[in-house]
Amino acid sequence: MNKIFLTLIISILLISCGEKKPELIPAEIVKEKIIKQFGFTLNNYTVKRDTVKSGDSFGSILEDNNLFYPQIYNIVQKAKKVFDVRRINIGKPYSVLFSKDSLKTPQVFIYQPNLIDYVVVSLTDSLWAEKKSKAVKLVEFEAEGIITSSLSETMEEKKLSPLLSNELSEIYAWTIDFFRLEKGDNFKVIYSSKFVDDSISVGLNRIHSAYFEHRGKPYYAIEFETDAKKGLVEYFDENGKNLRRAFLRAPVQFSRISSRYNLKRKIAFYGRVRPHRGTDFAAPRGTPIRATASGTVTKSSYTRSNGNYVKIKHNGTYSTQYLHMDKRGVKVGQFVNQGDYIGTVGMTGNTSGPHVCYRFWKNGKQVDPLRQKLPEAKPISKKLKEKYLVHMAPIKKQLDAIKSNVTFETN
Repeated sequence: MNKIFLTLIISILLISCGEKKPELIPAEIVKEKIIKQFGFTLNNYTVKRDTVKSGDSFGSILEDNNLFYPQIYNIVQKAKKVFDVRRINIGKPYSVLFSKDSLKTPQVFIYQPNLIDYVVVSLTDSLWAEKKSKAVKLVEFEAEGIITSSLSETMEEKKLSPLLSNELSEIYAWTIDFFRLEKGDNFKVIYSSKFVDDSISVGLNRIHSAYFEHRGKPYYAIEFETDAKKGLVEYFDENGKNLRRAFLRAPVQFSRISSRYNLKRKIAFYGRVRPHRGTDFAAPRGTPIRATASGTVTKSSYTRSNGNYVKIKHNGTYSTQYLHMDKRGVKVGQFVNQGDYIGTVGMTGNTSGPHVCYRFWKNGKQVDPLRQKLPEAKPISKKLKEKYLVHMAPIKKQLDAIKSNVTFETN
């Protein structure tokens, strides 16, 4: 019996000695994710995020975050040199960075008036304030569409930015009448959009090239830098012809024609037939008005019928006039370039609604600007044209390769 018991003990010891001891797995060291924003490593602070609410002021927000007079007074004096502390808008986000200790002392105030720009205000002894902007990343996209009713509706169906419609109408202003598109017209665009924080879209950057087929005729538009020093970029067709004209088609962007040049029009304001020697562009009050061509301001005045108006002489042949302005932004004798701001849309003078009445003179006679064969922009030089054609070839190939995802069915 003793022998059996001894044998059993020895067997157990031999088996236990032969077993491997379980390995001790060290606990994983979890590294804290480093968060950097607004030029600060947020891990080093206690961060409070909020939005401006009704009744908030810059001072009251500071007071709510453990700052008191006269600290607030000194901070406001510094901050107002950089941004208008009276105009922090309801709904806009702000952050307060506190020290990461038991005292939780406020260190930094950050206000974001928009998705790109922000204001940093130091709340410590070394007071300072600075305007900054987030890094913007440009991402290129391709898009296409076939018109079934209107360009804007097609953009909406494709979930594309409505700004693309506006950009296309500007690029093709003197080539295509976007108020008279036909079913089956189609387009392709290569454009870029702006992003911050890697994934937050902050809107359209611009169209780089486009193709528009209208009534069966193709129209290419490819951007090209014609003046590197001035950063001047223009659009040309596949043959190197500039799509721009010496005159813009309209004095306001993204507007519609509410009344055309008509010598037999019955004007509602007067209740009788009276020649309308202008083209009315309807737009909300305050919309910027731009000079349709470069020239010198010869009138910047007010009359009972015209309201606030500006007149520009472009050369010995052409002059333009802009009526019913809310505000005039130029003075007599001032030289303006094509596209420069000259005032805002209003309804001063004899008018029943906000618009700009655009009048056009050729050799001293008022004419319909939309029926004139206006001079083209200065042609591209031979040397630059050769450079453009090399630049254009691969881009045209890229446009041609964009295939429509929609099949247009004709009746």
